[in-house]
Amino acid sequence: MKTYFVTAVSLFICAVSSLFAQQNKLSYHSEMLQIEQISPNTFVHISYLKTQDFGKVGCNGMVVIHGGEALVFDTPANDEASAELIDWLVNEQKLTVKAVVASHFHDDCLGGLGAFHAKGIPSYGSSRTLALAKDAGELVPQNQFEESLVLNAGGMQVQSGFFGEGHTQDNVVAFVPADQVLFGGCLIKEVGAGFGFLGDANTAAWSQTVSKVKSNFPKVQTVIPGHGKIGGVELLDYTIQIFEGK
Repeated sequence: MKTYFVTAVSLFICAVSSLFAQQNKLSYHSEMLQIEQISPNTFVHISYLKTQDFGKVGCNGMVVIHGGEALVFDTPANDEASAELIDWLVNEQKLTVKAVVASHFHDDCLGGLGAFHAKGIPSYGSSRTLALAKDAGELVPQNQFEESLVLNAGGMQVQSGFFGEGHTQDNVVAFVPADQVLFGGCLIKEVGAGFGFLGDANTAAWSQTVSKVKSNFPKVQTVIPGHGKIGGVELLDYTIQIFEGK
C-alpha cells in the first residue's frame, strides 16, 4: 500500500509539473505575428505573406533564446511584423538580439530585414543568398558565410549550414543542438503539403539535399518547416519522398 501511495504521489507531481511547464511556455499573438515556445530554448515565429498564387501564407521562422540573448532565423514577412518581434524580444523579454540569419533570398526570409537594420541588429546570409538577394533587388544581409556558420545565444551554439540546392539555390538550415531542433525553412515541407512555389527550385537535387541534412543531424527530434505544422523526422522523410524522381 505504501509503495502504491508513493507511486501515485509521484505520478501526480509529474503531471502537475508537466501542466505547469505547458502553462508557463511563452507565447505572443497579434494579427500580424505569433510566437510560440516549442522547447526550452527554441521558439517559432509565424507571420503572413500575401502571394499572388497561394493567397495569404503563414511563414515560419525560429528564435533561440538563452542567457539573456536571442538569435532570429528568418525575419517575419515584412518590416511591421519584424518590428513587433524585435519589440517583444527587447522590451517585453529584456533580451539582446545578437543577430538575424536569412535562410534564403525570398521575402518570407528577409522581407523584414530593414527593421532589424534600423535597430542595429547584425544580419547574416550565405554568399549565395547575398548574391541572389542583390540580383532580385532585395535588401541584402550585412554579413556573409560560405558553407556554415556558428552563432551563440548566451554561450549556447546554433549551427547553420548549406547542404545543397532544393527550394532555392541558397537554402540553408539551422540546428539547435541543446534542444535537438532543426529549422528547415522552405527546404522542408510539412507532412501532406504540395510542392509549393518551384520558380527558383532545383527539384532534381531536393531529395538528396534533405537526405544529407537528415544524415548530418541524426538526433533531431523537432523539425520546423518553412510553412505549416511543426513535426519530427517524418517531415524530412516526407520531403525526400515527394521529390524523389521529380
